Amino acid sequence: MAKGKRLESAKEGIDRERNYVLTEAVRLVKERAKAKFDETIELSMNLGVDPRHADQMVRGVVDLPNGTGKTVRVAVFAKGAKADEAKAAGADLVGAEDLAEKVQGGEIAFDRCIATPDMMALVGRLGKVLGPRGLMPNPKLGTVTQDVAGAIKSVKGGQVEYRTEKAGIIHAGVGKASFSEEALVQNARTLIDAVNRAKPSGAKGTYIKRISLSSTMGPGLRIDIADTLSQPGAG
Repeated sequence: MAKGKRLESAKEGIDRERNYVLTEAVRLVKERAKAKFDETIELSMNLGVDPRHADQMVRGVVDLPNGTGKTVRVAVFAKGAKADEAKAAGADLVGAEDLAEKVQGGEIAFDRCIATPDMMALVGRLGKVLGPRGLMPNPKLGTVTQDVAGAIKSVKGGQVEYRTEKAGIIHAGVGKASFSEEALVQNARTLIDAVNRAKPSGAKGTYIKRISLSSTMGPGLRIDIADTLSQPGAG
């Protein structure tokens, strides 16, 4: 009941049909994030794509200038010197066959997964477990690499992975309610810009159909797409 009341209170003063400029949307969402924990500020984008077609899939990574505010647990598949490098760089789990055995058994205590190229034959066998969770290392996302230290630094430092879900929607956190308005605006604009630049060759018609911003427990506000894309650094 308390949750319902809080949501109704948060909706006060918000026009659900209006398209807000990004700075105002951030201010209103941040003001209404009153939960007892530091709520995540989430951006969702409805794209005019059908991700079932390979030439309409939108997927990538972007480094948010102000980080995500989240603690990211990283697993690294590596051996020898590269395993030592991963441990020194702050990886939470490092291993090879032993780590694969844990994953195969359903023990997945990590949020992102990195592998050196020589480990991909082993990691490939875990596709049925890691794939559906979006955890499969991928060279295009920088998670299959010899530079494990650099990859760990990026992932822990505020890198966000985005990918379209079945309905052509992308969801991603762009920070915490405790962030400054300026930091949240910068992060949101960086993500929107990255997705806009990632427009696939097969996309026809309107590419970005809708953008909305919300906190974990709060209502969503629609963002003025044209205004956001017209700002310096966008597009």
